[in-house]
Amino acid sequence: MITSRKIYATMKRLVIFDLDGTLVDTIDDLAASANHALAGCGYPQHDPLAYRAFVGNGVLKLIERALPTEARNEAEIQRVRDCMVAHYDRHDTERSRPYPGVHELLRELVRCGVMVAVASNKYNRATRRIVAHFFPDIPFVAVFGQRKNVKIKPDPMVVRHVLKVPAVKAVGIGADETLMVGDSAVDIETARAAGIGVVAVSWGFSLRGDLEQASPNHIVDRAEELLKFL
Repeated sequence: MITSRKIYATMKRLVIFDLDGTLVDTIDDLAASANHALAGCGYPQHDPLAYRAFVGNGVLKLIERALPTEARNEAEIQRVRDCMVAHYDRHDTERSRPYPGVHELLRELVRCGVMVAVASNKYNRATRRIVAHFFPDIPFVAVFGQRKNVKIKPDPMVVRHVLKVPAVKAVGIGADETLMVGDSAVDIETARAAGIGVVAVSWGFSLRGDLEQASPNHIVDRAEELLKFL
């Protein structure tokens, strides 16, 4: 059930987007690289659709979920992860595409003076490369993926880091003026822990029922619907 908490009281001047499943449909490239790594390390592969249940908590957790139970030890997870990342670094934009209306939404937000940022659990190098590839004209104030010594979502640390970047600090944007947009319970929990509003998108990797159970402020079905919350 969607919570009735209001998110309209203060105009939002900063929107923090998740990447995978929110801005870009990356599942086919993720699946191809993970399957390449699994096959190369002697393990069975998965249907690409199965990876929707594996993503959301970083690449190590993705590999752990994809491996057979008996192989889920730290050394083997790291070995398969390294193989996957080596492949993904070469092929991460081949099958991936922005979701319909997302690029137009970002352009409109920027035109209206709303700052935009990305906070992903994908490793940082790939996060920055994919954002730069698909949205070269969008002046994101921050693009953060998984980084060393920084806890991943749902820990709110990444939100706090976005709020501390110079461009955001310079205009004094606070938590009440910030909105998170994502496609999973992880994003919803992150926003709640950070004390900011959150809108979930239905076009990503999570089932709508799972989003409703996580109680975002609202769920949208089309990118342009986000504009009414700003």
